[in-house]
Amino acid sequence: MPAPVTQPKPDAPRPPIRFRGRSFMATVLAPLPPVEDWLSDLDALRQRAPAFFSGRPVILDLTGLTLDRDDLTGLVAELSSRAIAIYGIEGAAPALLGPGLPPALAGGRPAGEIEMPEPDAPSPEAAAPAPAPQAAAVSLILDAPVRSGQAVLHLEGDVTVMGAVASGAEVIAGGSIHVYGPLRGRAIAGAAGNPNARIWCRKFEPELIAIDGLYKAADDLDPSFTGQAVEVRLVEDAIRLALLERT
Repeated sequence: MPAPVTQPKPDAPRPPIRFRGRSFMATVLAPLPPVEDWLSDLDALRQRAPAFFSGRPVILDLTGLTLDRDDLTGLVAELSSRAIAIYGIEGAAPALLGPGLPPALAGGRPAGEIEMPEPDAPSPEAAAPAPAPQAAAVSLILDAPVRSGQAVLHLEGDVTVMGAVASGAEVIAGGSIHVYGPLRGRAIAGAAGNPNARIWCRKFEPELIAIDGLYKAADDLDPSFTGQAVEVRLVEDAIRLALLERT
């Protein structure tokens, strides 16, 4: 009896390739000449706010600088050694860019400048000043919501937002962050080196959370906490989430 003939089964159709647009907020660094002095100022900022660049995409704006390729390669290496990830470069001649350097970017929309804290100037009179008492933390209370594209930087204490933190917005606090509405943007607490800082919000839908330099993006968070009232804290150098009791 002849063996039955088996007809090949047609391959299942493959799903089409999809392209989706998505917007992210990036910080723009614009070095000023001389670059060595600018890097020193950058180091002073990182000492004051060690977690400022944690998980933050950075664009390097070279407008107004005269650099050759070796200078640019060295500058990118200097920033990389400071754990500052450069995602793209603006304002550079095409001949400067190429393999081993971030790509050229254009067409970005400004979202306002982030006000940086000024370092405390030492007194020129006292050669050996007595240690001053530590200033009490100052809380910042925002009666309006933080809208998309806005960035709030307050390293002197807690930040309280009476409304929402929108997607694409960012709140950076030296202390804790209290959000009495939905948290849909980025919340970075303990940015001045405070592992005891916490984040509280009424509705947990963040793009990113961070405490004392440890951070988690939305894709790394337990989805069971989404939309809930949540507390974020550090426990043994790990970010922990807990539900808040509703009254």
